[in-house]
Amino acid sequence: MDEKLKIKISIADRVYPLTVELPQEEGLRSASKKIDVMIKQFEENYAVRDKQDVLAMCALQFASQVEQKQIDNAINGEETIERIKKINALLDQYLDN
Repeated sequence: MDEKLKIKISIADRVYPLTVELPQEEGLRSASKKIDVMIKQFEENYAVRDKQDVLAMCALQFASQVEQKQIDNAINGEETIERIKKINALLDQYLDN
């Protein structure tokens, strides 16, 4: 029988109660910390209007990292680097507005 654990995860100054499997706890806490670090970086480096914009950019950044790993496994490294540069340029363009 899998042991369930009730935890509270904080993201962007909001607390989210979760019930998770014991092995998931460490990963969730680590992810929460990474999100908060990224939020602070976006807020320090770009003029953002509100938390929703910052959270959307964090989600895009993490999703693009996952997608990029899948692409890395499918195509050669040079094409991947060019795609990353294009995504980063688009992110910078959006955040500079």
